[in-house]
Amino acid sequence: MTDSTGNTEKQARHAARMARKKALIDQHIAEADIERGVFVIHTGNGKGKSSSAFGVVARALGHGQKVAVVQFIKGRSDTGEEAFFRNFPGVQWHVGGEGFTWDTQDDERDAKAARAAWAIACEHLRNPEIDLVVLDEFTYTLSYKWLDVDAVIDVIESRPAMQHLIITGRAANPVLIEIADTVTDMTLVKHAYNEGVKAMPGLEW
Repeated sequence: MTDSTGNTEKQARHAARMARKKALIDQHIAEADIERGVFVIHTGNGKGKSSSAFGVVARALGHGQKVAVVQFIKGRSDTGEEAFFRNFPGVQWHVGGEGFTWDTQDDERDAKAARAAWAIACEHLRNPEIDLVVLDEFTYTLSYKWLDVDAVIDVIESRPAMQHLIITGRAANPVLIEIADTVTDMTLVKHAYNEGVKAMPGLEW
């Protein structure tokens, strides 16, 4: 049992630590005074890359911003996120994929779909009225060499100054990682699918 003196000393130490932490955080906030569009990549083998991006979509809409989402690879139009967001004013949603590559088994067909989706993405990436662009599962277009990485970089770096961009997908190209502002590598610890649990609506799609 701790007496009142011990509690007082513990509280004093805690208050001192928090004061030092606050001073450091306040300093970092004061130093971060640049306002511009941010390029974010969600990559890695873990779950949550697209889910995290769609969370930012909700956040942007909450601030009254305009959003464009272009989905590569994914060909289905019955996902929960599309059903939810497509009806929101301020959202443009495009499903541009033909489905998973192991389903289509047709590289040229997949490449054609990727190029068509990229053409739509380029329109949004040149539009200063779009505050946030999400290119979902985009990394595969470069892994499979469906798009030229230098051409992609040119478009990304030429987008409107205040426009945010989020790219999702495994194995992000090192050149993309180099020019991105924020990169998160989501690590897989365990997944229900590996235990035989099927992809569940509302959680996986």
